[in-house]
Amino acid sequence: MAAIDVNHVSVSARDLEESLRFYEEMFGVERIPTPRFAIPVQWTRIGSRQLHLFEAPQSTAPFAHHFAITVDDFDCVFAKARARGAFDTEAFGHHIYELPGGEGQMYLRDPAGNLVEVNCSSVAGAGPLVKAEIRRLADDRPQSEENLRARLFLGGAPEN
Repeated sequence: MAAIDVNHVSVSARDLEESLRFYEEMFGVERIPTPRFAIPVQWTRIGSRQLHLFEAPQSTAPFAHHFAITVDDFDCVFAKARARGAFDTEAFGHHIYELPGGEGQMYLRDPAGNLVEVNCSSVAGAGPLVKAEIRRLADDRPQSEENLRARLFLGGAPEN
């Protein structure tokens, strides 16, 4: 037996509607039919996967645990995150990195404090605002030859 895919990620929301609006405005998630549970829950679609949000007003988000969303317009999400003050600079030392393979990673906090990693397959075409703030991971952390061969996207990068 082997796992064959990831179906969904589920994160807490102190205020379900506030968190839903964040994900809708930032990433264009789509609300989809959701069963009724003992607590308020809303399922959303991101491509062929799902993000489930459940209301837990007393929950505290973990510091570095996160999930990642691949986007087709890194600059657009960057601008939205900047306008919301959503960047996280604490978990990994900076809010936006270029990985050894040229991929981009941006770190945000949602309204409930969940850490969200935003990915793109290449920052080569990023706009000047992103380029002004991006750090190369290799400049911050020494990389071995094996580290330099790491690629974020298995089986090739998605189109973006």
